[in-house]
Amino acid sequence: MAARRSFLHLALLLIGLAGVTAARSAEREPIKFPDAQYEPVDWSKLDGWANDDHAAAFAAFLTSCRALNGERRPGRETAITEELKNVCQRAFAAIPLEEDGARKFFEDNFRPLRISKLGDSDGFLTGYYEPIIEGSRVPTGEFTAPLFRRPPNLVASGRRKLGDLFPNKGVKVGRRFGRRKIVPFYTRGEIEDGALDGWRLEICWLRSQLDVLFAQIQGSARIRLEDGTILRINYDSHNGWPYTPVGRVLIERNIIPKDEMSMQRIREWMEAHPDDAKDARRQNKSYVFFRIVDLASEDEPMGAQGVPLVPGRSIAVDRALHVYGTPFFISADLPIANEKTATKFRRLVFAQDTGSAIVGPARADIYFGAGAEAARMAGRIRNPGAFAMLLPRALDPALTARDQPLPRQRPATFAQLDFGAMADPTVDEVPLPQPKPAAAVGPARKPKARRMP
Repeated sequence: MAARRSFLHLALLLIGLAGVTAARSAEREPIKFPDAQYEPVDWSKLDGWANDDHAAAFAAFLTSCRALNGERRPGRETAITEELKNVCQRAFAAIPLEEDGARKFFEDNFRPLRISKLGDSDGFLTGYYEPIIEGSRVPTGEFTAPLFRRPPNLVASGRRKLGDLFPNKGVKVGRRFGRRKIVPFYTRGEIEDGALDGWRLEICWLRSQLDVLFAQIQGSARIRLEDGTILRINYDSHNGWPYTPVGRVLIERNIIPKDEMSMQRIREWMEAHPDDAKDARRQNKSYVFFRIVDLASEDEPMGAQGVPLVPGRSIAVDRALHVYGTPFFISADLPIANEKTATKFRRLVFAQDTGSAIVGPARADIYFGAGAEAARMAGRIRNPGAFAMLLPRALDPALTARDQPLPRQRPATFAQLDFGAMADPTVDEVPLPQPKPAAAVGPARKPKARRMP
């Protein structure tokens, strides 16, 4: 009897273990990205990989690892999340690294996958930065545009970490006959016209609604107050209305040609045409609310992953597709120095932020730092680029690439400009890799390679 009971216990244990193994296998199998093509490539096929500063990239990777392993911003668990955590444990154990050890670490622990939107040969890049803006604690004749914190009756949905609201609609909650009613929240135009006056939500006042708009586009700002104090603010939530890029409005109205579009051109036109700018600005009904963050004057802002952004190494991605901390190697020629000169950007970057306008598997917003020079640099970037996602080696990329259609051969075009989560420039001297003769980027991509997020 005892022997039979022991056998039964053993059988149940084996069945349980088999079930767990099968569940894990089933959970890991579908590493798929909708509307995307991707294929494994050799490290030697990544143009500029050997010349990157892998030690600097490794340091940026460790910041994501601290968030992943410490679960400072827990998110959805996927097979990639699980394996990234395992790679992170090996990264901490590998410190201190020997010379060229960082490059070897990435090559030993990851496999590069070329990734792009289905039918496109490349991805698309923009840049963002943190503006430094003059402001005041109280309204004055010079500072008249309030910067608001989140209204208390703005209702968030689910567990979205950025305070995203009900799909395509923000809400304010009132009472009618003792029951709560939900109605659309105020648009940008209504808020600019004073809909929130008297709510006591003002964080500070800026010179104009144009300054407010640019802080909202970037998602964070450093406000230099009248006594020299630097007030740090960061994205908290938005009113729920869909984001409409102002640049797109100006292109459609034939005000600024598509090939001349930049954040600097937008600002110049709006400052010269304040009445027309007001109407153009209000075509974007989306409105961002901020919170004060406890950061020193020179600290970099926090990305959506909950880690400080690294100029030239942090990117915002489509969070619906990608896991925070995922490495990407990006090869592109970007107008960093000026509009007419292309700088070779060949870098290992990391998904540490997101934005509502960053959508797609090969779409990234590169963080360039803070200040006017960063703004000029980021504002010029609207360029194609080759994306390689680094997939942990424990995950077999052959499973994801199998049976996907080959991409159509056509030049990469971008029919729609997207001034995303943030949209302006680069940091004071972001160190870039030394130029090197362009190597072949490799064959046309197969199935699949996003935003962050």
